[in-house]
Amino acid sequence: MKILRILIALVALGGAVDSYLALKVHWQDPNAAPPCAVTEKWDCGAVNHSRFAVFPPRGFDEDPNSKGHFPVATIGIIGYVVIAILALAKLDFLAFEAAQIGCFCALVLTFLEKFVLEKWCIYCVWSQGIVAVLVLLTAVNWWLGRGGAKKGLHIRAAGETHVA
Repeated sequence: MKILRILIALVALGGAVDSYLALKVHWQDPNAAPPCAVTEKWDCGAVNHSRFAVFPPRGFDEDPNSKGHFPVATIGIIGYVVIAILALAKLDFLAFEAAQIGCFCALVLTFLEKFVLEKWCIYCVWSQGIVAVLVLLTAVNWWLGRGGAKKGLHIRAAGETHVA
């Protein structure tokens, strides 16, 4: 279990680095070509400078430099660090819950990239993969911590009765 918690923390720190790279693109001059602008569909500069790159999202007629918005990549960094800390602090259920919340947020952002922006950010796609792996790792860690490996997984067939 200790090794699994360390693995969770390392994967979460990898997610924090990935979010930091996205944040660098967010703060980069929008006229400069980001290192991740590969094709017309894969352009993290367009994604990280869109109105959805901040929380809450900017309005359509709002100044891009308006105050009161927090970069989504910064929220990602904080989220990954929180997951790492919770895992190392042996707060397995909270780490699992934090990973689920992060995965939900990443899925919302993936939806926006696919159907609204119609552009993909390589850092965002990596982040989606990383947080999905974290959900699996934290779920296994929580299950093992509850004695899941000792209890085993018991599935009864339909119509089978359990006699105590």
